[in-house]
Amino acid sequence: MGKVTEGRIILIRSALTLFLIAVPVSALATPSPIAEVICESKARMKDKLIHQLGSERQSMGLRGPEQVVEVWTDDGGDWTMVITYASGQSCIVAMGEAWTETGKRDPA
Repeated sequence: MGKVTEGRIILIRSALTLFLIAVPVSALATPSPIAEVICESKARMKDKLIHQLGSERQSMGLRGPEQVVEVWTDDGGDWTMVITYASGQSCIVAMGEAWTETGKRDPA
């Protein structure tokens, strides 16, 4: 694999932008909450998840020494996965529906 250059980063960002713009027309009928926020400061992300999406943090864990992964859910079963980086930036990395709690299990 070649060296990562600024040109490659721009090319990847351009390709990602084109992919995001080329959303099927049926998906445009109902705007997705993710369209409004992708990355924010940790405080702003938390505020948006609570007040705009009506979500509550259900679980969290570490993904390496500099990332915290959180799953937020609302009463309707919609879920949002957020990664917060050591820099203080939080990004939505996935969203879905039909979240189901499985309850605690005995690991033995």
